[in-house]
Amino acid sequence: MRFLQQARWNDSSTLIHPPGFYIIGFTTLPFANFYFIFLAFVYVVTVLFNTMLIYIITVDHRLHNPKFMAVGNLAVVDLLLNTCIIPGMLKTFLTKDNFVPYNFCMLQMYVTYACICLELSAIAVLAYDRLVAICFPLRQCTINTMKKMLCILGCLWTVCLGVPTFSTSIMTWLSYCNSVNVYSYFCDYAPVFRLACNDNTLQWAMASVLSILFLTGPLSFIILSYVSILIAVYRMKSMESRVKALATCTEHIILVAITFIPMLTIFLVGLLAKVKIDPDLRVLSLSLATCTLPCLNPIVYSLKTKEIKSKVVAILWRLHIIKVSHRKSIK
Repeated sequence: MRFLQQARWNDSSTLIHPPGFYIIGFTTLPFANFYFIFLAFVYVVTVLFNTMLIYIITVDHRLHNPKFMAVGNLAVVDLLLNTCIIPGMLKTFLTKDNFVPYNFCMLQMYVTYACICLELSAIAVLAYDRLVAICFPLRQCTINTMKKMLCILGCLWTVCLGVPTFSTSIMTWLSYCNSVNVYSYFCDYAPVFRLACNDNTLQWAMASVLSILFLTGPLSFIILSYVSILIAVYRMKSMESRVKALATCTEHIILVAITFIPMLTIFLVGLLAKVKIDPDLRVLSLSLATCTLPCLNPIVYSLKTKEIKSKVVAILWRLHIIKVSHRKSIK
């Protein structure tokens, strides 16, 4: 904290960048030790299940279609999102060192928000896949082709990687001559720019615009998709067909609720309405939303898909045969 004692805001054109920031989001959280153990478990499950999912989709050529390309894209984003958040939190817990260098803080901020944007967009793409499959079953193969899915994912990755580049770069225009304690679980955008001692209006406006763009945008598309799906299901004559169609959407609806409800509450109510939210509640709800979703995706959604489930069973069966034959050879 020595630089704070030496810093003087004498020239408005001078930028004061600290050596780094202190992440203090969990210092006052009750039972934080148990929560970190839970996060470690979440990260292990995330890596194992999403890696297995990516492997299955890659090696099985029968799964090289638009639907599973979208599922594989979500698995990749899940791995990236939890890898850029949880290891840093566990490092803080194990080493008791919550200091993050300034440049690494900016990098973590960029990667995390790019991954969050990709996560929300990936869930919207899955809604698009359900929309085409249920509303246009006879034209599904011509509407939702591999080429079109590649274009959709390519555009989303370009936007989600490009927009946070600008929003993070303008953070370097701020000076920090007061506190460097970030009350969050990573180098969070809003908690960091609120520490600045010069004008942060542009950063606040950017945070508001991006919250609307990347939260309400995908959510609005998902809502419109399900309205169209419900209309299509209502027009089906067979009750069995209706139940079957809605059953394919159950897992996706659960993930949408888990993802968007806490994020909408924190970002839109806290940032736009400027309502005072308990810091511990903000940290806990956001960390749960961003960290548990990548763990739940392959379990709740992907591994419940018939094609993925049968492939997993086949892999486990082959591994069991290998173990049995190995034991027999030893005897």
